[in-house]
Amino acid sequence: MRTPAGKECPHYYEDFHRGRSTQECRLIQANPASPPWHPRDCFSCPVPAILQANGSPNLVLRGTVRKGFLGLIGRRVEVRASCAKHQIPIEDPYVGCPRCSAELVDIVGLLGPHDE
Repeated sequence: MRTPAGKECPHYYEDFHRGRSTQECRLIQANPASPPWHPRDCFSCPVPAILQANGSPNLVLRGTVRKGFLGLIGRRVEVRASCAKHQIPIEDPYVGCPRCSAELVDIVGLLGPHDE
């Protein structure tokens, strides 16, 4: 669904049908330790860019809103990533899991150039 920032994000949900007024980030809602989410948080959220760069089905994201100065200035969404397959944290979610990447390189190496 398209966020208030104009980016596609599978974690954002809104419903304005028949008088409803619902906007929520389900990634932030899944973290009870996070401060409440606001639609303006979408403008600083890295999740759409991460998902565009890394399409791994094993990528698991956890989001938290970090308050800035006086609670609003500098407010941002912080994302932590992990690999569901290898159960390890991922340093750079834009790149993905190093073990999954190594496995992919091994598979491509096996397929390699065909000698006829």
